[in-house]
Amino acid sequence: MLRSPSRFVRSWITAALVGSVLAGCGSSPDEPASDEAKPAARTEVTVEPIKASTELTDTNGVKVSVQKEPERIVCLFALCDDILTELGIVPTATNSALLSHPGFLGEEKAKEVDVIPGGFIAPEVEAILSHKPDLVIGLGDTHGKLAPALKGATTFWPMQPETWEDSVGYLRDVAALTGRTAEGEKAEKAFRTKLAAAEKTPSDKTALIIYGSDENFGVATPEADVAASLFPKISRYPWKSRGVEGSYSLEEILARNVDVLFVETMSFGDADGKLSEKLAENPLWSKIPAVKNGDVHEVNSEVWAKGRGTRSLGIVLDEATAALR
Repeated sequence: MLRSPSRFVRSWITAALVGSVLAGCGSSPDEPASDEAKPAARTEVTVEPIKASTELTDTNGVKVSVQKEPERIVCLFALCDDILTELGIVPTATNSALLSHPGFLGEEKAKEVDVIPGGFIAPEVEAILSHKPDLVIGLGDTHGKLAPALKGATTFWPMQPETWEDSVGYLRDVAALTGRTAEGEKAEKAFRTKLAAAEKTPSDKTALIIYGSDENFGVATPEADVAASLFPKISRYPWKSRGVEGSYSLEEILARNVDVLFVETMSFGDADGKLSEKLAENPLWSKIPAVKNGDVHEVNSEVWAKGRGTRSLGIVLDEATAALR
């Protein structure tokens, strides 16, 4: 049986997943351009201005305040690294490997960022505070327990992204708090433009994202996974969350005639090798249309599963739309 992810299980396995934002589409290629503006190549997107502030209520209702614009920021999960990169900020320290991806800082520059010991689940408080951070950003359901130990020494911001709209909201919130408003608006517009273009020409293929390290893998669903939340409007994605105890059988996935499979291989302990290679040992695997047609794509789990921000999701859209053509 294939275990579908709960919010906590998903955030743990992946190291970890817009009320305030309005976006609109302008003239399509078939409509005449106005005299005052040049037509966009495909889709024109506008975003609301971001106002700088040292105090706000974030996209999920959490109140955050700082004495001044934070300069030393410690990231305890990859969405933080993603957002800071979009805003042109390098974190003071991190416990994510996302920054080494060539779409972010790259391997050499990422080595210059200190790593918090203790891993994703239990980052060391003393190590965090040794960096004298103005702001520490973590995943709420995993790092919320650190709040008492950090109280009084720094500002702790627990985030809980579940959809791409949440991620955009957090981008805007961090941009406001750091005063990087222009950078935030630019990043949001770039992502929304790319998403609008993908939604304008959706694929008729059935897609599926799976993740794990062995045959006991999970199904990423739009309700519980940020990357998967992009898929219903760019492809056929008939996968719904079934809660903590819900599961999919390989037979059921075979029956859905999946055309394109995206595979996120996770590594734990001594586990090695690609998830798709391990699943190939099951005779049912080879009968799935995506497998038969060579449309199984091993993707970077740091980006697809853990990043969850607009830069990661832009990469996801690029790779997904290319595979779904």
